[in-house]
Amino acid sequence: MLDQKTIEIIKSTVPVLEKHGETITTRFYQLMFGNHPELLNIFNHANQKQGRQQKALAGTVYAAAMYIDNLEAILPVVQQIAHKHRSLGVKPEHYPIVGKHLLLAIKDVLGEAATDEIIKAWADAYNVIADAFIGVEAEMYDAAINQEGGWDGFRNFIVDRKVIESDVITSFYLRPEDNNGIARFIPGQYISIKLEINGEEYTHIRQYSLSDAPGKDYYRISVKREAGTANPDGMVSNYLHDTVSEGDILKVSAPAGDFVLDTKKTTPVVLLSGGVGLTPMMSMLKTIVEVQPSRKVTFVHAAVNGNVHALRNEVDELAALDHVNSFIFYDSPTEEDRLNNRFDVEGYITHDWIKDNISFEDADFYFCGPVPFMRAINRSLRSLGVNEDRIHFEFFGPKGNLEE
Repeated sequence: MLDQKTIEIIKSTVPVLEKHGETITTRFYQLMFGNHPELLNIFNHANQKQGRQQKALAGTVYAAAMYIDNLEAILPVVQQIAHKHRSLGVKPEHYPIVGKHLLLAIKDVLGEAATDEIIKAWADAYNVIADAFIGVEAEMYDAAINQEGGWDGFRNFIVDRKVIESDVITSFYLRPEDNNGIARFIPGQYISIKLEINGEEYTHIRQYSLSDAPGKDYYRISVKREAGTANPDGMVSNYLHDTVSEGDILKVSAPAGDFVLDTKKTTPVVLLSGGVGLTPMMSMLKTIVEVQPSRKVTFVHAAVNGNVHALRNEVDELAALDHVNSFIFYDSPTEEDRLNNRFDVEGYITHDWIKDNISFEDADFYFCGPVPFMRAINRSLRSLGVNEDRIHFEFFGPKGNLEE
């Protein structure tokens, strides 16, 4: 436990962290990777290059400082990050390295303003925060290993099938090389894929949402090709699309993630997705149909046009059921889309359309997609009076901000 003086010192740094947080976390990563380049085998290079990880960490440090006397208030954030850490293979021995370089970065950026008293207070606070993460992650590691079909670290899976779903999205059906059982997952969760790419000094790890219902003897991920090869995201997605073939081996971690469908509820569900954000929604939709056949579900998907719209046939089959509604939005439909009536609405999902077409009574809303899409959906739902506890969303990558 922290003494009152330490708590007061940490809280006094909140305005400084609000102003200099991203500068500190940017310097932190520079220092840490400079001294421990082996950690680049764990961290997402694309998120580093784009500054997303620095921004997310700055937000976490700021929240920790603000709630240092009530860390339970940020438990949802801790849980979300801990899922990522378990999936990536972050272990207790990594925390002292992180702590050392975070303190160095604070001192480096703030200079004389970072007094010995402040640095000591942050060292004490970091140890408390690190212990919280380590404790939560230990439970997650134990659960991942000891569940039926579970395992530790990364396990070899064979690419059993590779299916082109659209011009930009391809599905990979993965079966365990050892032919033993695999862990179940909760709809909305993801797996991590560890890739060793020829010519790359470090491994690349990416999380991909599981796009089929649980309970199968395979996992399915549906991967969007990211444009270009100069950035790490493009490198990884292009590698999967262009180089990985049926019969190849991929290293896979056990399922993780806290963006999950609550199957204990029987109230209506609305699933809204943009682009490849439909992947966790597909798992949720198919699960509702399989295990909750009387639960009302509305599936709303936005895409540029039919050429890039993946998994449409699967949704169309399910939409024939009485308790399933589906709406498709194309903002730039092709002539073929128009001739074949492939979409319901031209344009974007708007506040007015949601208001006029979705029943809000007791419904839970799940959404995922590009950040601008999610901001628009979140803003609409809140303005329409949907309670916060019925709004659920996930970022692809580090946690962002939907309020901007």
